[in-house]
Amino acid sequence: MDFNEIKQRLSTLDTACVSDANKKLRIVDPEIRPIRSGLKLIGRAHTVSCYEDFLMVIKALKDAEEGEVIVIDSQGSKNALAGEMFPAEAIRKHLAGMVIDGACRDTASIRRMDIPYYARSVNCRAGTTKNIFKTQISINCGGVIVNPGDILFGDDDGLIVATVDELSSIIEVAEEIQKKEDQLLKGISSGVSLLKMMNFDDHYGKLVNGESSDLKFFD
Repeated sequence: MDFNEIKQRLSTLDTACVSDANKKLRIVDPEIRPIRSGLKLIGRAHTVSCYEDFLMVIKALKDAEEGEVIVIDSQGSKNALAGEMFPAEAIRKHLAGMVIDGACRDTASIRRMDIPYYARSVNCRAGTTKNIFKTQISINCGGVIVNPGDILFGDDDGLIVATVDELSSIIEVAEEIQKKEDQLLKGISSGVSLLKMMNFDDHYGKLVNGESSDLKFFD
């Protein structure tokens, strides 16, 4: 399965189902949140490492190719490393989005932009533009390693980092999970109790008795 097929199939899924399909996937710290809700992020990582200085973020904007996501390890920076002009340029270049393990600013403008944009915090004070750090290296973003070319998949519930092979091996499982959830929601909306669509009583009773059991949903 190539990236284009993965991208197409991820576009119909949510991060919760993908995470449930493989609980060992790299999940970015939930404190890194989307500035604008309702957008889905799917793209390959273009990585940046810097500290209190956004010169290399500009370099990444210059070098990044269509469909890539700029992913920034701020190394604990407090000052903003991106504002409204950077996502505007990212839109112009048809990049997939931006993820900052650090601070951003100009959030009112960013919320009006049609680009996924995640950040850990907000600060009106900007960093400097005088120091050279590195791009396109393995970085730590939100407690997980992100390598250049890794796929980032995000929505309002979180951000997942994975390789093509990792996603290829679980995407059918994720699709089945989402299909099952849609069926359960349809059942509930038609008046069927959620408890009647799962083995809760049997599962709970076995756990109380110290027996092994798994919670299951019925077709």
